[in-house]
Amino acid sequence: MTTQIATDTELSAVNSILGSIGQSPITSLTGNALQNPEIGFIKNLLDETNKNVQGEGWHFNKEDHVLRSPDVNGNFLIPTDYLRFDVHDGLYDRTRDVVRKDGKLYDNVEHTDIFTGDLYFDITYLRAFTDVPPTIQRYIIARASVRAATQLVSNEDLVKLLQIEEAQTKASALEYDCEQGDHTFFGFPHESNYRSYQPYKALIR
Repeated sequence: MTTQIATDTELSAVNSILGSIGQSPITSLTGNALQNPEIGFIKNLLDETNKNVQGEGWHFNKEDHVLRSPDVNGNFLIPTDYLRFDVHDGLYDRTRDVVRKDGKLYDNVEHTDIFTGDLYFDITYLRAFTDVPPTIQRYIIARASVRAATQLVSNEDLVKLLQIEEAQTKASALEYDCEQGDHTFFGFPHESNYRSYQPYKALIR
């Protein structure tokens, strides 16, 4: 029998962080709640940590070999939910070196933001917190709790305990990600949903 972990909402996540530093829970993140400096700080901390963790690239928010077309002006406008992106095989293809510039894709090799055809991209997306798998949510909450304790509470012992929890939840998140990704050292064609595990990419975490 598989144990199901309930998905956290932003409210429950904020309350978990508050509880980790000995503060009382709140009932809402709307209205006057965010006017409280401590609550506003915790909410911003959760948002920032969520974005940073998702930016590492996980099975649930990363898609490879995604076909995109330029607009009528030849530009690739970069959506705000793109955390990381590169042309497919960008690690090996030195004919292009793309970056974000003025909200558009810019090619440092050709020195232009005008493109004449479709391109394939590897994209890491920013998903809503409620769409993050629960195991990774727990890692985000634990990581944010360490920062909250470090910045709001002068208690080194508490920080150390929370750091242990962060390490444990990170290990669980990485294990979950490997299982969900069906990783292997053997590759498959781009047309397949099956992606090979590339250990050197995991080192960025």
